[in-house]
Amino acid sequence: MSETLNDVRGEALGALGGAGDARALEAWRVAFLGRKGRLTSVLRGLGTLPVEERKQVGAAANALKEELEAAYEARVEEVRRAQLAATITQGRVDVTLPGRPQRRGGLHPVTQLMRQITDAFRSMGFSIVEGPEAELEYYNFDALRIPGDHPARDMWDTLWVDERVGGARPLLLRTHTSPAQIRYMERYKPPIRIAVPGKAYRYEATDTTHEWQMTQIEVLAVDEGLTMAHLKGTLLELFRRLFGPERRIRLVCVYFPFVEPGAQVLMDCWVCSGAGCHTCHRTGWIEMLGAGMVHPEILENMGIDSSRYTGFAAGMGVERLAMQMYGVEDIRWWYQNDLRLLGQLR
Repeated sequence: MSETLNDVRGEALGALGGAGDARALEAWRVAFLGRKGRLTSVLRGLGTLPVEERKQVGAAANALKEELEAAYEARVEEVRRAQLAATITQGRVDVTLPGRPQRRGGLHPVTQLMRQITDAFRSMGFSIVEGPEAELEYYNFDALRIPGDHPARDMWDTLWVDERVGGARPLLLRTHTSPAQIRYMERYKPPIRIAVPGKAYRYEATDTTHEWQMTQIEVLAVDEGLTMAHLKGTLLELFRRLFGPERRIRLVCVYFPFVEPGAQVLMDCWVCSGAGCHTCHRTGWIEMLGAGMVHPEILENMGIDSSRYTGFAAGMGVERLAMQMYGVEDIRWWYQNDLRLLGQLR
């Protein structure tokens, strides 16, 4: 039996030295010290020995068990220290290596352009105001000379909210930022100079030049003696700040219900300087925005004497202006969040 214990001791210590990780150590413990391990089997065979030999072998087996347990604990600590040292070595930072570049975020190109436009108007004496995106039908249509049976409503495909405010007038997502003009004129009297940036929404199919959500900036000025010349001068100054001091604009008559006369504002192509190219479709001019003189009826409805005061207004889609500025061909690209595109335009 003593020879058996010696064999177990030699085999156990040899195997323990080769256990190099936690899994191997646990396997060793089960094999030699577990309930069905080699040493436990020896201890269970003590009952077959004579009494005197049983005492000697039992004492030797218990001593071997204590020795193996101590050797096991020592080996566990040794392996833990070795693994810690390896982790420190492998995870060590080489301070001489260049740092990993961190990608920097930035403002969306449409947001950047919107801020450039509002800064330009602010420097010309305009105040920046905002209005609600969920708007009453009265402010979005009726107060702007677009009643329910007016054919001009077909120009705005409206997203209606299934709600009645005060049990009477329905709510909608504003189709343009012009309602803020009415809200402002209800509270303040001339002189008025405001620019209104914000989101607008229309229920329409998307394509390369149309989106159901857009960013608009509305401009309103009401004062004594304002004419189309003031409107043209203001917009010319804006475009020269955005597209260069050599820019030229022209106004083409067009119909809008809330202005009289109304105009489509064109700017000479900055690519070909008006000679005609692919960008301007060979015309030399690019359509930029709609504008006109505020209809006298709107002024009167707001309690402003139209015989004394006149006003001009203009509305522009920021995404379309950004398309012209950056040469982007599809308005939908602005909101696809493709960092390959947005990263080039910061």
